[in-house]
Amino acid sequence: MTESTLPLAELLAKAGDGDFLRSVAEAVVQLLMETDVEGLIGAGRHERTAERVTYRNGYRDRTLDTRLGSLQLRIPKLRQGSYFPPFLDARKTSEKALVAVIQEAWIGGVSTRRVDDLVQAMGLSGISKSTVSKLCKDIDDRVNAFLHRPLAGDWPYLWLDATYLKQREGGEIRTVAAIIAVAVTTEGKREIVGLHIGPSEAETFWSTFLKSLVRRGLRGTKLVISDAHEGLKTAIRRVLGCTWQRCRVHWMRNAQAYVPKGQQNMVSAALRQAFIQPDHPNAQQTLRHVADQLRDKWPKLGAFIDERGGRAGAHELHCPASSKDPLDEPDRAIQ
Repeated sequence: MTESTLPLAELLAKAGDGDFLRSVAEAVVQLLMETDVEGLIGAGRHERTAERVTYRNGYRDRTLDTRLGSLQLRIPKLRQGSYFPPFLDARKTSEKALVAVIQEAWIGGVSTRRVDDLVQAMGLSGISKSTVSKLCKDIDDRVNAFLHRPLAGDWPYLWLDATYLKQREGGEIRTVAAIIAVAVTTEGKREIVGLHIGPSEAETFWSTFLKSLVRRGLRGTKLVISDAHEGLKTAIRRVLGCTWQRCRVHWMRNAQAYVPKGQQNMVSAALRQAFIQPDHPNAQQTLRHVADQLRDKWPKLGAFIDERGGRAGAHELHCPASSKDPLDEPDRAIQ
């Protein structure tokens, strides 16, 4: 896996379930600190050995701010001497390595090489190969349990998106599609409900992914929001059989493609007026008015609005569920 895929962990954190990501990161850092302290003491917890030089003396709490959120750490204290984790000084380097480990677990399992890189970046020493293997298994188990957990209750709104990452396979760097699903419960809670890696965004790939969500308990879905990828739209219709709506963010990006970069903010502000109208008729009228204003200067944009905006239904122009794409901001970081 290449470094260019690093923002995937940020995407997952911002899309939802930041508490889960933080808990995995906390577990990783805590285990590394405990192992480092054992090497400093010369013995494990409750171990009797002639090499022991001191004893543990409780913990002190410390908060470590990272791109995954604030990690609540318990730093071991010693009866004689003191222990201060070296990674708290070299924060930027160690944080990047930590995020890379968490991300690799989502993509396809953590490698011992990646954990070795993390140990070096954190300035720790004396971490055995068995400890590294234990840590890899712990991370993989946590992530797999999360990604395959049963989905209980109804999930009326579902956002689907994909971004392309570079992944090392068999000594070669290949581009793969990372599919992410974020759903909302009837109580309004947003969660990541699925992540899958594959070679492309073909219909069969999307269908397999959606069927796996249904098997895990996804139900009650009334509206799916995504881009207008034909394979995805077909898979939604066949597997979920619910209403589909084009993501506003993707629609806006397509519209901006017809405008010089320096004018995109102005055009976006004008187009957004259609999305804040109180009802669908007013939204359509506003959109036609904006198209007429911009048509002379950018005829292709006017034609795009006539074609795509004219076909937009009430859900696309006036729907609270689509007011914000939960995957938009982290997607920009990746692309």
